[in-house]
Amino acid sequence: MKKIPEGFPKEFLWGGAFAANQMEGAYLEDRKGLCVSDINEFRDDISIEKKYNKEMTRKYVLEALKSKNRIFPKRTGIDFYHTYKEDLKLLGKDGLGLKSYRTSINWARIFPNGDDKEPNEKGLKFYDNLIDEIIKNGMIPMITMSHYEMPLNLTLKYKGWYSKEVIDFFSKYGKVLLDRYHDRVKHWIIVNQINLIKHESFNHLGVAEDAVENVIEAKYQAVFNEMISCAHITKYSHDNYPDVKIGMMFSGGPAYPASGKPEDVFAAMKHNQMEYLYGDVLLKGFVPGYAYHYFSDNNINIVITKEDEEILRNHCDFLSFSYYYTMLCSKESYENGNEVFRNPDLPANPWGWSIDPLGLRILLNEFYDRYQCPIYITENGIGLYDKLENEEVRDTYRPDYYRKHIEQMKEAIKDGVDLRGYYAWAPLDIVSCSSSEMSKRYGFIYVDLDDYGNGSGRRIKKNSFDWYKKVIETNGEVL
Repeated sequence: MKKIPEGFPKEFLWGGAFAANQMEGAYLEDRKGLCVSDINEFRDDISIEKKYNKEMTRKYVLEALKSKNRIFPKRTGIDFYHTYKEDLKLLGKDGLGLKSYRTSINWARIFPNGDDKEPNEKGLKFYDNLIDEIIKNGMIPMITMSHYEMPLNLTLKYKGWYSKEVIDFFSKYGKVLLDRYHDRVKHWIIVNQINLIKHESFNHLGVAEDAVENVIEAKYQAVFNEMISCAHITKYSHDNYPDVKIGMMFSGGPAYPASGKPEDVFAAMKHNQMEYLYGDVLLKGFVPGYAYHYFSDNNINIVITKEDEEILRNHCDFLSFSYYYTMLCSKESYENGNEVFRNPDLPANPWGWSIDPLGLRILLNEFYDRYQCPIYITENGIGLYDKLENEEVRDTYRPDYYRKHIEQMKEAIKDGVDLRGYYAWAPLDIVSCSSSEMSKRYGFIYVDLDDYGNGSGRRIKKNSFDWYKKVIETNGEVL
């Protein structure tokens, strides 16, 4: 009988994950263009559960661009554009000890308008230096090509990913990145959390709701256009750089049936199918029948040509996903626009994100059963309020969260899941994606900035820093 694995593989990648738009700042420096995240606003006059990015209009975009007194924290981030050398040293082999470092390249730094004829050399040079510094500090780079950084011009001059022209613009951008960095970056994620077309829909797809007639139909067409472009980039990589691995990424978190009723079980299954659709296309190479059934039932007309079907056969090499919470789905919520809702039986952070370590093992098994390919957890963590008192942050609650999730990862490996790496989100405090605030903190390192950009910007190790450092040093044995 084959012996089940004990612990994590020897070459397991203990990493940290970040996004350029949430940390770099320097939003107009060195010819960078505006990107969609540069108009994400922080507001202190709305309730915490409503602080997220969803739909946006062209009217909002134009007003945001003219505004002089509103707060757009992602324009300044944590000034990583100027502090990356010091920060990477703090995170790498002489600091926290990360084995791998995931970040994105800001599309608008490379093609400021998205449709430029030539890339911006100053932007490319910055990422030359950044990647070299990642490697210098003993970390393997994993790079995301698109992480909510679409050039804003593509949402105003075109209609974001809904416009077919963007397929070629993004394919060109991806090829430029591969040509430039393939010798140093062997792991790429093309699109961050590609299934997020409700939450983060504008940041992801750049489709302004007042620019299209049918918003839901436009979003689905947009994401199919995006997947076609992903397939073009994957083919280019496979043809030219066979040692490079291309990944697709989910926002993970299964929906459980709200009850044992068959109708609720069936609703949760259908909801999950439409979340897994993107992996079925990008990892299996075809559009599954259930998707066409869903589109027919909901009067959604998606145009996919024979040529599109052919290019989609060029599928990715690995699966990656973020994991933060699970939800519930009932017959009623599914029929109300394929919606899900919070599980009252689970604890949650102040933003209502449920804490479900066992859900991570469930999802790892579901994904491996479905795709039978290498898997990386490329985001996992918990946003909480941290207090800096006497130059110390006593975040004993953070190791407790991570410990429970890592234990479930160990069990999933015993189940036979081919798990290759785990990336904590985000080891250094950065601006929140969904709420554009600094006070929702994930890091093992405190950054002294508040929601309004005030503070020294100093980096201060939290109590959890030494804990995670030990986890990495012992390859997950000491938790």
